[in-house]
Amino acid sequence: MSMSEKDLELYLKDKGVNARIIIFDKPTTTVSEAENVLGISRERIIKSMVFIDDKGSPILAIVTGDKKIDMKKLAKECEVKEVRLANPIEVKKFTGYEVGATPPFGFKNPIKTIIDPKVFKFDKVYGGGGAMNALLEINTKDLLKLTNGKIANISK
Repeated sequence: MSMSEKDLELYLKDKGVNARIIIFDKPTTTVSEAENVLGISRERIIKSMVFIDDKGSPILAIVTGDKKIDMKKLAKECEVKEVRLANPIEVKKFTGYEVGATPPFGFKNPIKTIIDPKVFKFDKVYGGGGAMNALLEINTKDLLKLTNGKIANISK
């Protein structure tokens, strides 16, 4: 089943979280595109990336837009031997969203989530908003609450 920014809006409303989905007239699927339309630094933009562990389970890793995910650190945090980046079909299967539009939460089934501590340097961050031209603006306290994420250093 395909999900959109409307599903994300309903999820936020259902959870009673005051966050904003901003729609643009151009794509916002990369950190650079998001940085350009928002006019803010890339460290205030979060990347929500899906990985698959060696047992086939999904893991969502969230880092700031200026960092990359260290797969060895991520695997260690998740207590598995290794992780690999999910392909677009797997991302859609586990989240319901397309790569580049994936929000940090609101999936059909909860996904184990690890968030890099640098994300919490700011009160508000911006991430995938459920569509290729949508961004989510959210308070980092709400981000933590909705993801039920574990804070751990997973960036390099």
